[in-house]
Amino acid sequence: MAKNSSIEWTIHTANLWHGCTKVHEGCDNCYAAALSKRWGNDIWGNDKPRKQIVSFWDDLFKYQKAANAACEMHQVFVGSMMDIFEKPMPLIDHKGNTLKFTTGDLRQMFFNNISKGIYPNLMFLLLTKRPSNINKYIPDEWKKCPPENVMFGTSPVNQATANNLLGHLLEVKGKRFLSVEPQLDEITLIPWLQNKSIHWVIQGGESGHHKRKFDTDWARKLMAECHATDTPYFFKQIDKVQPIPTDLMVREFYKSPMINGSK
Repeated sequence: MAKNSSIEWTIHTANLWHGCTKVHEGCDNCYAAALSKRWGNDIWGNDKPRKQIVSFWDDLFKYQKAANAACEMHQVFVGSMMDIFEKPMPLIDHKGNTLKFTTGDLRQMFFNNISKGIYPNLMFLLLTKRPSNINKYIPDEWKKCPPENVMFGTSPVNQATANNLLGHLLEVKGKRFLSVEPQLDEITLIPWLQNKSIHWVIQGGESGHHKRKFDTDWARKLMAECHATDTPYFFKQIDKVQPIPTDLMVREFYKSPMINGSK
């Protein structure tokens, strides 16, 4: 299958906009913020606009067409350069011109398309560091009957962020996943895994020049918890430099069901 993403746990990445604001210690060395600065985009922080990515809609059309032709469900991570559940922010175009609509308007258009069943072969992985905002911004009908092709996820990096973020994530109905990356300390997820509140766990350490230490025993502990509770587990990386030990080369995916209306 065609794959446009270098992120191992998804087939595609897609971004409605670029830009965000750092939330917790996991964001300290944010690659997306560094890339934005390298590209000359001043779009990071609470007082900065976000940059619209107009190719988003055509990209989703292409991904849907390819997945339907293959009779498959393809994962789409939204998004690698943004947080889909950030509060509505002002937007600029690629030339820096201020737009009349906000990120909240783009998000609503996207969610409306999902509700209409336009992307039956795409499983959207909506990852956020702001799970307390999910129920604020999803359509009302999703709060009772969430789409089958959406997973809601958040990114704990230590036990304190896990306890906080999962409390908010569990208030959201539907399929839930965790991207425990970059993990900065030992975490247990057993209370949430035992009651089947989390449907997929991704884990990994930090990469880059300022990477912080990752202990592979943290991975072995979390992998054991996932396997004991029959939770799909995906180990992504130590730091993208050190090879992954054989026993941690486990890359399981949540099994996405085919959605009614797909080929």
